[in-house]
Amino acid sequence: MKKSLLLLLVFLSNFIHANAVLIDENTSSYNLLSSSFIYIDKSKSKNIEEIKNKKLLFIKNEKSVLSYGYSPNFNVWLKFSLKNTSNKSIEKILEYQNSLTSNIDFFAENRHETDGLLNINSARRTINPTFKIQLNAYEQKTYYLKVSSHITSLIVKLKLWEEDDFYAQEIQHQVILALFFGAMLILAIYNLFLYFFTKDISYFYYVLYVLGIVIHHLMYVGMANIYLLDPSALPVVVNLASAIVSFPIFALALFTKKSLNIKKYRRINFILNTFLILIPLSVLVFVLSDSYDKYRNVLNLLLLLYLVFITIYAVIKKVRAAYFILFGWFLITLAIVLMFISSAGIFDFYEYFPYMIESMLLGEVIIFAIALADRINYLQKDKEEAKNKLITQQENEKYRLEIKVNEKTKDLKIALNEKGLLLKELNHRVKNNMQTIVSLIRLQSDEIHDENTKDLFLTIQNRISAMSHLHELLYTQDNISHINAYEYFDILINELKDSYANNISIHYNIQCKLKMQQAIYCGLILNELISNSFKYAFINKEGNINISLSKSKEQYKLEVSDDGIGYDKNISWTSLGIVLVNTLAVSQLKGTININSKNGVYVEITWNENA
Repeated sequence: MKKSLLLLLVFLSNFIHANAVLIDENTSSYNLLSSSFIYIDKSKSKNIEEIKNKKLLFIKNEKSVLSYGYSPNFNVWLKFSLKNTSNKSIEKILEYQNSLTSNIDFFAENRHETDGLLNINSARRTINPTFKIQLNAYEQKTYYLKVSSHITSLIVKLKLWEEDDFYAQEIQHQVILALFFGAMLILAIYNLFLYFFTKDISYFYYVLYVLGIVIHHLMYVGMANIYLLDPSALPVVVNLASAIVSFPIFALALFTKKSLNIKKYRRINFILNTFLILIPLSVLVFVLSDSYDKYRNVLNLLLLLYLVFITIYAVIKKVRAAYFILFGWFLITLAIVLMFISSAGIFDFYEYFPYMIESMLLGEVIIFAIALADRINYLQKDKEEAKNKLITQQENEKYRLEIKVNEKTKDLKIALNEKGLLLKELNHRVKNNMQTIVSLIRLQSDEIHDENTKDLFLTIQNRISAMSHLHELLYTQDNISHINAYEYFDILINELKDSYANNISIHYNIQCKLKMQQAIYCGLILNELISNSFKYAFINKEGNINISLSKSKEQYKLEVSDDGIGYDKNISWTSLGIVLVNTLAVSQLKGTININSKNGVYVEITWNENA
């Protein structure tokens, strides 16, 4: 009898805790949804007390994500139990992994909290809604969530986190998104400058498109909700959701129409103009009425597909710009379609590719940069053709149509000068933009503490810097660990000599190779010293400069001397040139420097190979 009673007690205990998720202080993260029970309240009238009294209505869920699409007519109730199996009190964070769900109610024992798109706390700084879970030693509790969404699609995903792990993941996620938005804004500013210079309206349309994407994506990922918008303004912004979605697509259509010169295709242009009229009208309907909200993305998707068709048609017609932007349009369309699929609850691809959309949008940026580079090359070709045409017309019509040729020549020269200025300015802005990107990456990198992110920044910065002449020169050798010092110094100094008119002779005594990093520092030092000699050492622009590099065991010695007028003592030791040479020699090479200016200038720098 006692044995039977004991077995019964064990069975009851196991039954009570069978559905509880067992956690302790070592539980880093856990997908709770697959261990939860769900109940669909189609009447939207049940309260927490009724739900607790109707436990049999709940159905066991085994999915990690629940997608209901656009579902404004019912509430979804979630129930799950947690048991602390340790002998310590623990605190966890429950993350509801969808920032666009309109209303979320969290119920615990004697505790009720609200969150969601329309109930954001002004103090919240996490992208997704979160709730604190507290359990005493060996304690078990049951929790309930009521979620609904009458504006966006209803996608349910729950995850339980250890607090430190959650905030580490949250910071990394927000940093990556901030980098994405920063890159998009740089692109918009760059193209805005191009518009001001070229007056080409297609650039302005592209800027509108990029800004529209930034605004839409800020809302889509939830960053605008916590950093840019006051919670009281969210209902108004949500009511304008159709406008936020349609604006970048509308701007993209205008850009496509202009850049591909669609006007010359009458039927295609007519259909596109029809879309451009219907889109604003549909936005007005969706803003004024909620009855057709589930159809608000249909017209936008049709327009995107039509833009892809237009680009393919332009490729068939051999429109040059279409070849470069077709792949970019494909990425844009695919990104927006995937966003629609996710919003509609058809498939949550974020589970497997969390930054796919951001990657595609940035990929489109790169494609457009290539198209812009081709535009510059095209301008160069156009300039050469105009020049050849000018010469041909001068030769063929010199005697027969002198007056007409002069007029035509004048027009062609004006066009040639304009194209030359345009090409020069475009090249200038491209170079400045690259430097701006490097500077922004460097500044942003200083503020980031995550080593992986800093390494990503450094990789991007090095790739951009690799386009510079110095690194291109260095990387031409097969062995990149050491470099031929004679060849390197000779190239650097020959470039310096081209900048100064003089008859100065350079004498080399190079006996060894240099490590790659030390070669860069030596090149900078040599550049400064030789430049000073060219500018100040020789009054008659004639003389000799000796450069010696030797190695004894692991000790390098670099000697640079000239037979000029010597060191000008009126120049301060704190001048930029002296400070730069001293900093590179002492701080970077970890060596010593000796300067003697009695008979000409003699500089000796020594350092250890493994410094």
